[in-house]
This record gives sequence, C-alpha cells and structure tokens, in this order.
Amino acid sequence: MTIKKAVLRSFDSSSYTAVVQLSGSDKSYLEGITVARNIPSGEMLAGRRAAVLFFDENNAGDAVVVAVYA
Repeated sequence: MTIKKAVLRSFDSSSYTAVVQLSGSDKSYLEGITVARNIPSGEMLAGRRAAVLFFDENNAGDAVVVAVYA
C-alpha cells in the first residue's frame, strides 16, 4: 500500500471518480480514480492537492482519493 501526492484535475460527482495528476508526472493523468465518499463533492475543486492511496501500485484502478487539501 502506497500513498502518493497528486493534483485534482476534474471530478465527476455522478460516479464519484476523479482525474488526477500524480506529483512529478508532468503529462500523464490517471482517470476514473474512485473518490472516498467521506469527501464532500463541494471540496473536489480542480487544482486542489490530493492524497491517493494505491492498494497495488501496478493497478491504478485499485486506487482511491482519500483526501484533498490546499
């Protein structure tokens, strides 16, 4: 299990998923990342920093946004 810093690029409130850009990754985005339901949708603003938990680093589909900040 690994937690990585990211920047939130967009959020889909209907599926509660996000597009994030991992820190240090200039051009690649991860799409369809599940967002923890304890984060209010009003907090999911593009450009905010996020913490992404990877249960398996080789499978982005198994990741979840667990926090947004700043």
